[in-house]
Amino acid sequence: MERIASCSCGQLTARVVGEPVRVSICHCLACQRRTGGPFSAQARFPRADVAPAGESSQYVQAGDEGPGARFHFCPRCGATVYYEPLGLPDYVSIPVGAFADPRFPAPTVSVYEERMHAWVVPPAAAEHFR
Repeated sequence: MERIASCSCGQLTARVVGEPVRVSICHCLACQRRTGGPFSAQARFPRADVAPAGESSQYVQAGDEGPGARFHFCPRCGATVYYEPLGLPDYVSIPVGAFADPRFPAPTVSVYEERMHAWVVPPAAAEHFR
């Protein structure tokens, strides 16, 4: 399986081969601010399976727990295409929306649910962490 994640203007992409090792949603306040939505949705892939292309700007965001992440976003349109979890050097995470694929696998993990908006309903089968 091959998928292409892209920014809004198409300048920055990430080609991935294989299925994600984890698809999660995060309700932390940093993710809410970064995405402009009530949560973020991301897929984690082995670094060896991800091939970025194009120019990116970077921003390091400290985490609520752990060392945080280095976000790579398009300097033209501003969309985040991938990020490197600093505590997981063998992996790259990609926002699910960057794939623009409604058939993308559902999240299996939901974290920071104590900050979840009351009207959000994560998949029932997902692991739930407060």
